[in-house]
Amino acid sequence: MAAADGADRRPRSRCQNGQVANLGPGRPRSEQRPRRGHTPRAEILDAAGELFTTNGYANTSTRAVADAVGIRQASLYHHFAAKDDILDALLAETIAAPVELAERLRADTDPAPTRLYALAWFDVRQLCAARWNLGALYLLPELRTERFAAFRLRRDELRGHYETLAEAVIEGVGAAGIPGAEVLPFRLVETVISIRSDEGRAPTYAEQTIPDAALRMLGWAGDLEEARSDAALLLERLAAD
Repeated sequence: MAAADGADRRPRSRCQNGQVANLGPGRPRSEQRPRRGHTPRAEILDAAGELFTTNGYANTSTRAVADAVGIRQASLYHHFAAKDDILDALLAETIAAPVELAERLRADTDPAPTRLYALAWFDVRQLCAARWNLGALYLLPELRTERFAAFRLRRDELRGHYETLAEAVIEGVGAAGIPGAEVLPFRLVETVISIRSDEGRAPTYAEQTIPDAALRMLGWAGDLEEARSDAALLLERLAAD
């Protein structure tokens, strides 16, 4: 994999002062950015998340990721066999928690507006809290290949949970509901990704505005403050279970 990545295979070693040096032509590596995570795997994912979202996936080699962590490329391959394995792990991080929550909400007995608000609120919050705007990777052409079919299925599963809850909200409001609007809450939540890209930061207003708008676009005319309060209690209860 390293040869296909265009990687430099020059041997490297760590000096007594902790700096990394090339054993051969080249310059010592500069001081590394502090990485999040308590394991080498987590640090690799953090570095890859930054490089994939800033420099582009195609323009980032596994050698660049290893350099950003401060490890040898061979050490990176101990955790990930290829660059697409790193991308797959990053994508899985963005979808695992909301899918798990959605599955629990589907079985819950709280009113549909409360459950939908809770899911949208949680999902927006985790998209905003992520250190890097990993959702932007959803637009990569590589994701249309068979390699990432499992991720696409998981994302479709999450979308299905949103639509099921939205349909229940529309059914509850009767004639006030807009036919076909059940597809919109999921899409609305993912606007956080483009907002982060446009503004260069996570939108602080999104955690309330987007769940509010998700209910309103479905024709629900209840008290939004009450919906938010009920959703908060629901999320606390599920977290405690």
